[in-house]
Amino acid sequence: MSHQFKRYCKTLTLKDDPELIEKYKAAHARENFWPEITRGMKEVGILDMELYLLGNRLFMIMDTVPDFDHEKGMEALAQKPRQGEWESFVSQFQQAGKDNSAGDKWRLMERIYEMEQQQEYAPEEGQLKECP
Repeated sequence: MSHQFKRYCKTLTLKDDPELIEKYKAAHARENFWPEITRGMKEVGILDMELYLLGNRLFMIMDTVPDFDHEKGMEALAQKPRQGEWESFVSQFQQAGKDNSAGDKWRLMERIYEMEQQQEYAPEEGQLKECP
């Protein structure tokens, strides 16, 4: 039996400082990550999230419930406990300004290729996918 989910891909640029990048990585280690942030993501409909790093460039894969509305979901997430505190904390590592929201910092990416692609989608709509 399969189920559907939506996938969003985003990017963000960190400050090009190896020491800050190592601290950013350490803040995301399982033993250091704030549980309220994960809980808040799940509460707004984010099923899974992965971050990848190359140099100072981050890439995020965010899988959500099928009816996820990106704008509303990000607004709801911003209101969750400690989310503002987290955004303020991680802003020291990011090239975006401290007053930028997560939505301002994390930019949606356009998919330009998928093996056996069946349909087009706008980045803000998310890509509806089937999980086997």
